[in-house]
Amino acid sequence: MSNETTPRLKPLLPPDWDDTIHDAASAFPHARDFVLNNWNTDDARGVNGVGMMLNHPTLAKAFLTFNNHVASASTVSRRIRELLILRIGWLRRSEYEFYQHIVLGRRAGLSDEEIVRIESGPDAPGWDPVDAELLRAVDELHADACIGDATWARLSAHFDAKQLMDIVFAVGCYDVLAMAFKTFGVPFEPGVEPLAPDVRARMFATRTKQ
Repeated sequence: MSNETTPRLKPLLPPDWDDTIHDAASAFPHARDFVLNNWNTDDARGVNGVGMMLNHPTLAKAFLTFNNHVASASTVSRRIRELLILRIGWLRRSEYEFYQHIVLGRRAGLSDEEIVRIESGPDAPGWDPVDAELLRAVDELHADACIGDATWARLSAHFDAKQLMDIVFAVGCYDVLAMAFKTFGVPFEPGVEPLAPDVRARMFATRTKQ
């Protein structure tokens, strides 16, 4: 069950930042600037996730450097990244991660119907074949830490080696974040509504293959 309702670490927000923390946050400039500009506004969604990491500035700087690549320099599109992130967030039952990326997924071009369909995975009716293979890759990475040969072959018809690497590392990045958000109990920001009760019930009713 999620621990995200019981914070274990206090997110460090800009009033708590010293030069070392600011330097760590600067490894992901877009995230840093979003926190600086929005932490005390009605659009604070996501600031607690960054603030949680900043309890350990050295680790945060290293991880945010990686996260910045996934978010800003990846060779796959924003839409694909958000498709992958939403699926791993759903499989990990990370409410905080999934909710943040509903908003970002919409901005990247995912429809509300597609976001709901992500819950059901690659075999749900209606997916474009490439989207279905991307979702299947997430499921296989989650289940076995490896994309299977058949899925890899089908993806290889559409993506080059760098893109395939970025797909794997995007899933891995947000798998780690889901673990961190749940373990450290990252809370939703003030004014941010949690997942709707029916969505939350479906998330926690999901049991994936071990």
